[in-house]
Amino acid sequence: MNLTIINGGRGASTILPEFIKNNKLNITSIVNAYDDGKSTGAIRHFFNMLGPSDIRKVQQLMLPESTNKENLCKLFDFRYGINTDKSDILNELTNFVNTDSDPKLCNIELPQEISARLKPFIKMFIDSIVLIESSTNKSFSFNDCSIMNCIYAGAFLFYERNFEITAREIGKVFKIQGSVLPTNIEDKTLLAIRENGDVLYSEAEIVELRSNVRIRELFLHDQPPGLGTLDHLSDQDKYNYLKSFNSFVHITKDVTKAILDSDIIIFAPGTQHSSLYPTYMSIGFAEALTKSTAMKVFIVNIGADYETPSYKASDYIFGAIKYLNKSSSNDYDLSDYFDFVFVNSSQKKDDEIVECDKDVLEKLNANLILDNFEYEKSGKHNGKKICSDVLNLYESFQKNKL
Repeated sequence: MNLTIINGGRGASTILPEFIKNNKLNITSIVNAYDDGKSTGAIRHFFNMLGPSDIRKVQQLMLPESTNKENLCKLFDFRYGINTDKSDILNELTNFVNTDSDPKLCNIELPQEISARLKPFIKMFIDSIVLIESSTNKSFSFNDCSIMNCIYAGAFLFYERNFEITAREIGKVFKIQGSVLPTNIEDKTLLAIRENGDVLYSEAEIVELRSNVRIRELFLHDQPPGLGTLDHLSDQDKYNYLKSFNSFVHITKDVTKAILDSDIIIFAPGTQHSSLYPTYMSIGFAEALTKSTAMKVFIVNIGADYETPSYKASDYIFGAIKYLNKSSSNDYDLSDYFDFVFVNSSQKKDDEIVECDKDVLEKLNANLILDNFEYEKSGKHNGKKICSDVLNLYESFQKNKL
């Protein structure tokens, strides 16, 4: 069976590994790449590319079980320190590229095959830093930089700036158990305006939001306005400016194919405005979903996050419909997108747990599955239960289709 999961970087971290254990499933993860915080933002700015961090996080979840997995995880997690010496790092990377006998990278022992496959990417990364710095006023910093982000940048340039091919080929290098597809390959910047008129000028600002003031709208820009440049405008003028430069993107052919070929599609939990809504609002996404004959399951968050601290369970559903319909000229209903909606039925009063507003949910045109989906009061989903429930539902779903 083909299972497609629509997720962010770590939103499905307890769910995806459980599905991977089922060797009868061919798993595809669809992830947008608008992250622009920390070293990912530095990579994006320096090389003019999409952000690799969420793709990287999902690929790490898909690493195969082997004697090398611990070291491969170390590589995916490795970050250079804050006060790093740039010349020392470049020398170390150059030595790695030019030395055949030592497969260590960042002092991490790698299988010879993987080491050999990474060397052309790292060489391209090093050479491009030298070229860009000598021809522009840009300067690359390794402070708190992920080595895998550097590898992604080198691979992106190696594959002639095609982000989709980059994700696929790095997946092959590490023999991941499934595939990870970027929603699109167009380099855009994610912005937002809150209901009080405050503009959030980047994905990083959206992620770091610490407020109960809700986000009114998301936008994608080719050339975003500089930080604070719209602050003098009225709230309506800010909105009009952001809307006038909004630039919708199209899902790739591979994403369309993955959706249409799916037997099961899962809308994973996660940060909504930074990780999930930008995927939902991509042109072609809604149409592909409504044409797909797959069983579609929407999973509501258990734990609240910084972007949606006041959201109740129904708000996650309404938000998803809003942004899915943005990608289409049709006004689709909830039942057009989701066959089942999983909601954690916890009634405990806790600011960090999403409230199950059952009175509103029961009025929706949806097949609600209300249950305790939380893993040992962690605020995270019980991946084993989710996996079991989805596959059991699929059996009855198939019978009803016959």
